[in-house]
Amino acid sequence: METSSKGDSELIEIDGSVMEGGGQILRMAIALSALSGKPIRVCNIRAGRSKPGLRPQHLAGIKLVQEMCRGKLQGGEIGSTQIVFRPGQIGAGDYTRDTGTAGSVGLLVQVALPCLLFADGSSTLTLRGGTDASMAPPVDYTIMLLRPTLKLFGVDFDLELIKRGFYPKGGGVVKVSVEPLVSLKPIELLDRGNLVSITGLSYVAGTLPIRVAYLAAESAIKSLLSRYKQAEVSIDRIKVPSEQSVGNGNGIM
Repeated sequence: METSSKGDSELIEIDGSVMEGGGQILRMAIALSALSGKPIRVCNIRAGRSKPGLRPQHLAGIKLVQEMCRGKLQGGEIGSTQIVFRPGQIGAGDYTRDTGTAGSVGLLVQVALPCLLFADGSSTLTLRGGTDASMAPPVDYTIMLLRPTLKLFGVDFDLELIKRGFYPKGGGVVKVSVEPLVSLKPIELLDRGNLVSITGLSYVAGTLPIRVAYLAAESAIKSLLSRYKQAEVSIDRIKVPSEQSVGNGNGIM
């Protein structure tokens, strides 16, 4: 049995294998550590994945928060299954991070945004990586769904999609502008109301023909109308200009 030193006794222990054993518990732990000022040790990082341990996108998120709060990090290496993170004071600023892969920039937003909401001034994030990655919500989810929902709570941020990036190259770029939180507002969402309309976007980039966007949209419309017969469904179809994307890919939101 390993005996904790006096310095380690203050650490909050987080088991990264719980639930799906992926990166989400790691992102939440790092953000909450920075917000609370409490040091943590996360073990069994991504134990539920085929390749356990830190991947480039996870390490990019941790180091981004480390920079924001002038924290100290042990075990911050690719493949590491355990880290110790000791946060400092969160500060406003202009931050840049590149996953170096097609790792999701949307997941970088998830770990960084809560911290900057409690910074001492306005901040910007310039993030590079995958905007449309597997096992992660596309950046359109953050723009079209997450942002409007958080705005109800009093959260003020903007996300500009500068360039889409697809697997395996990544290369996508987004810019996030964040204002510090004045106050968190409680909300009530008890009545779903009646579904009147559904809108969406189907897009292709690179060498994929626009026909793929049309096929995806038509399939989605057919599926949605079979379930929501009274709703109006409208899905735009676009070909992303070559200067606004890296790699080949498509998506629908």
